[in-house]
Amino acid sequence: MLSVSLVVVVLLALGFDFINGFHDTANSIATSVSTRVLSPRQAIIMSAILNFVGALTSSKVAKTISTGLVDGEMIKVQYVIIATLIAAIIWDLITWYFGIPSSSSHALIGALVGSSIAYSGGLSIVKWQGVLDKVIIPLITSPVIGFGMGFLFMTLLYRLLRNLTPTFINKWFSKLQILSAAFMAYSHGNNDAQKSMGIITLALVGVGLNGGHTDVQPWVMIACAISMALGTSIGGWKIIKTMGVNMIRLQPIGGFAAETGAAIVIETMTHFGAPVSTTHVISTSIMGVGASKRLSAVKWALARNIVWAWIITIPITALMGAFITTIFKLFA
Repeated sequence: MLSVSLVVVVLLALGFDFINGFHDTANSIATSVSTRVLSPRQAIIMSAILNFVGALTSSKVAKTISTGLVDGEMIKVQYVIIATLIAAIIWDLITWYFGIPSSSSHALIGALVGSSIAYSGGLSIVKWQGVLDKVIIPLITSPVIGFGMGFLFMTLLYRLLRNLTPTFINKWFSKLQILSAAFMAYSHGNNDAQKSMGIITLALVGVGLNGGHTDVQPWVMIACAISMALGTSIGGWKIIKTMGVNMIRLQPIGGFAAETGAAIVIETMTHFGAPVSTTHVISTSIMGVGASKRLSAVKWALARNIVWAWIITIPITALMGAFITTIFKLFA
């Protein structure tokens, strides 16, 4: 029999996916909108569809969330997961309001770690090796690799196409960027939607309703995919402006390089079950594209503010999760 708390977990997790969808819409469409390759409406529809498809493709990241970061057997109380989701949602809404492209993934992970520690009263509940291998190392390496991929792709394209006219290049890359935006949207769904799948699976395992295993059930995958697609369909215009316009002025060829480089990095990380931040990767890929032309092309003051948001996301959401869990414990 389903408990009220489990229903609350599922609804909050789907709500987080919905918010993640419109918060991180900019990840996959900011460059194609800013270069005017696609209208906002076209870009959002395409992104919503491919986020949905990507979310149904894999479950490796979901398994990392449900089994690789904290000891699920020690979390038998649903309010720990409820506190995790509330903290992550609050942080997502705050950063969305201010137009800061922070990481929904790391907000969720930070909140989960903080809530679990507050619940258990000790550090042993956290699988620190898993956090190091699947979160901290990818947190550091994926943005660096994203920057490098954007820089290298753009540099290579400059050299290969240097004898062609700007008109010819814009014409063809206006078409190619549609494909790169689609690839980016797919990779976003393939990595980001799985975080909520993992949270719901963790909750199901905690109450013994997952058949004695940690596999993601089909209904969980479909529900999370739909929620993210619906959220994506709304669009996060503040963050789209920050990434696609305020950070750097892009041409279609630059948008293509940034999206393709970022999507390759994200798909690689997804293959290894690493819940990386798609926001971090596409942001640094855009910076790499700009830096390949000249360093002054990137608005580094804005980039610095974005990086600070990345740095503080995990510790702040961990504290928020711990605080909310402590409040719940007082009334439990």
